[in-house]
Amino acid sequence: MIAIWISAYMLLNAGLVVKDVRDGLLPDNLTCPLLWIGLSYQLIFAPQHLADAVTGALAGYLSLCFFYWAYRWLRGYEGLGYGDVKFLGALGAWHGWQLLGVLLTIASLLGLAAALIVYYIKGKAPVRKTPLPFGPFLAIAGLVCSGATFQILTL
Repeated sequence: MIAIWISAYMLLNAGLVVKDVRDGLLPDNLTCPLLWIGLSYQLIFAPQHLADAVTGALAGYLSLCFFYWAYRWLRGYEGLGYGDVKFLGALGAWHGWQLLGVLLTIASLLGLAAALIVYYIKGKAPVRKTPLPFGPFLAIAGLVCSGATFQILTL
C-alpha cells in the first residue's frame, strides 16, 4: 500500500522535472497533488509525523515565498518562479520541516554546479541572462532525502 504513495511521489517529481526543463514551469496541477498526497501519506502511514509535515509544508512555502517577494521588490523582476515556492512546500509535506535545510542546500549546490557548467560551456557568456530551472534540483534533493524519510516512516 505504501508503494502506491511512493510511486505517486516519484511520478509527480518526474513530471515536474520534465515540465520545468521543457517549459520553465512547475504547474499547480502537479505541485498541488504532490502536496496533498504527501500530507495524506503522513496522515495514513505516520500520523505521529503529521505536525512535522504540515510545518514543513508551511515553512518550505513561506521561506521561498519570502525570497521570491524580496528579490522581486529589490530588483523589479522575478529571480525565482512561484512554482519553485510551491514545490518546496510540497516537498516539506513529504519530508518534514527538519529536512528543509538539507533539501535547499543540496538543490542550491546542484544549481550552482549546473550554472558553472553552463558558464564554461557557453564560453563565459553572461550566465545571469540564461534562465536555469530550479525544479530539477529540488526534485533531486527530494529524492536524496526520500531515503531517510521513507526509512523512518516504515520502521
